[in-house]
Amino acid sequence: MSHALIVIDLQNDFCPGGALAVAEGDQIVSGINALMDTAGAVVLTQDWHPADHASFASQHPGLAPYALTQMDYGPQVLWPDHCVQGTHGAAFHPDLDTDRADLILRKGFRRGIDSYSAFFENDQTTPTGLEGYLRNRGIIRLDFVGLATDFCVAWSALDAAKLGFEARVLTDLCRGIDLDGSMAKALSDLRAAGVDLA
Repeated sequence: MSHALIVIDLQNDFCPGGALAVAEGDQIVSGINALMDTAGAVVLTQDWHPADHASFASQHPGLAPYALTQMDYGPQVLWPDHCVQGTHGAAFHPDLDTDRADLILRKGFRRGIDSYSAFFENDQTTPTGLEGYLRNRGIIRLDFVGLATDFCVAWSALDAAKLGFEARVLTDLCRGIDLDGSMAKALSDLRAAGVDLA
């Protein structure tokens, strides 16, 4: 029971037809569901933004989606409005077996800071509480799946490795955005950090 499956942001807005769709994002759902019974714990993360979130390009007049800007905590990609609290886009993909989740962790709910990682917000110091939950359960091995490989999955797995967890990314159950070479960089960073790419 020392192993957890961490399912990252498998939400409508990240799937085909959504506001920030990842190509083939819906094709990994059945494979993820099938893995849930093999895990000691299942954690689902959920992007959960207020409508005026600072990472939305709509909040920055003159800047377009996917532009890079500077926030107090460092560089930030500006995204199309997505995963707004309480909307259909923020809901989990309807085929995802959410009943199997031991924990649903919402992130990105503070207006002024984005949160890619399941462990820390983008300032890389504000914790989400996931580390404490896993340690209290005696969980040391983490498998990461979901969306998107090169952003929230990668940041989560990198933080897990930094915190001393055994981290593995199941690449066939992830899909990426690949924004300006972000996929190659993420995979390189994961390998360098000792994260297993399976």
